[in-house]
Amino acid sequence: MKLVPQSIIFGALATTAALFIASATLVGGQAPAAPAPARRPAPAPATPAPAQRPAATGPRAQMAEDVFTNITVLKGVPADEFMASMGYISNALAVNCTYCHLGDGGGGWPEYAKDNDKKRTARRMILMMNAINKENFGGRRVVTCVSCHNGNIRPKVTSNMSVYYSVPTTDEPDAITRQAPGAPSAEQVIDKYIQAIGGAQKLAALTSYVAKGTFLSYGEADPGRLEIFVKAPAQRAEIRYGGSTTVYDGRNGWHAVPEAISPLSQRVLNGAELDGARLDAILALPGQLKTALTAWRGAIPTALGDADVQVIQGTTASGFPVKLYFDDESGLLLRQIRYIEAAIGRSTWQYDYSDYREVAGVKIPFKWTFMWQSGQSVVELTDVQPNVAIDAARFTRPAGPASEAPAR
Repeated sequence: MKLVPQSIIFGALATTAALFIASATLVGGQAPAAPAPARRPAPAPATPAPAQRPAATGPRAQMAEDVFTNITVLKGVPADEFMASMGYISNALAVNCTYCHLGDGGGGWPEYAKDNDKKRTARRMILMMNAINKENFGGRRVVTCVSCHNGNIRPKVTSNMSVYYSVPTTDEPDAITRQAPGAPSAEQVIDKYIQAIGGAQKLAALTSYVAKGTFLSYGEADPGRLEIFVKAPAQRAEIRYGGSTTVYDGRNGWHAVPEAISPLSQRVLNGAELDGARLDAILALPGQLKTALTAWRGAIPTALGDADVQVIQGTTASGFPVKLYFDDESGLLLRQIRYIEAAIGRSTWQYDYSDYREVAGVKIPFKWTFMWQSGQSVVELTDVQPNVAIDAARFTRPAGPASEAPAR
């Protein structure tokens, strides 16, 4: 195992935190599918951010209070960012939505709006957290619920002494500050990756593919069916029948889910989520990976399980770091970590890739696990058809989530 010099990487750690949950339900049953303009500015990243994405024009972004009722503290927050905050809270406390939102009234979105003691305490804690950040950190979001809760319903006030006298564990760093001495550059790591998957010439010859497979969501017993459509240079559509549909057309992105899964059933991607959809499309055919991000840093050596890896970091147009983990021996991409801004903290999205197989001379992962604040899903491909003609309609805004898979 290769050790990482602690001075090279850091995570933004805080000293105090809060429990906070806001209550919500839909206004009129379903959120309108209006395009979402540019987000509120993200907090300053650890490194200077590149030029921001131009502000979108069109209708005003839907705020949480436009979509939900009984919003008191988190007013003025974009509705999709509000929902990301709910996932952030769930993950930070290691609970699910029902811990705060469902009571004697049963299920359904109207139940989520009802007040209870947990929500009233949560609102006070949000105000406390905001005051701590304002008074001590110039308003920067340094203190979040994770700072103290970190997977516990109640913050710990005593120490577990055995932790201090056992093998130490390290948390995932938020950002790479500089390249480790003697490590390859980010450009060298990417070049090795392109060569490992088949080389630039074969990659350029693979201009599209259609994949079929399955997805298994966290807590589900049976997998669902999916299709993925990919076209160079950066178009991708992933259809999870009975689940979500995510489309990126090379410039714009959309996400649709059944209303039973999320009250924001149809929305336009923007900010860090749009940047992430673009990166996923490029990684599907990664010939343009070097230009997908800016301000590349690294590499730094570390380990994923038994595999020694080189970690590099780039920056999205929204100013967020993205870390890519490449197997030091094979050169293949094993992990992607990126961040999504929520109203109360920065959420982590993690993809772990495995089971690489050749498709038209190019190795692509046939399995990946996606973990984020609100759950986990596992995708496994069963069939990939290369260089097929794909109808342009596949990369347009979806009318809604697909409920049934086509006959095979």
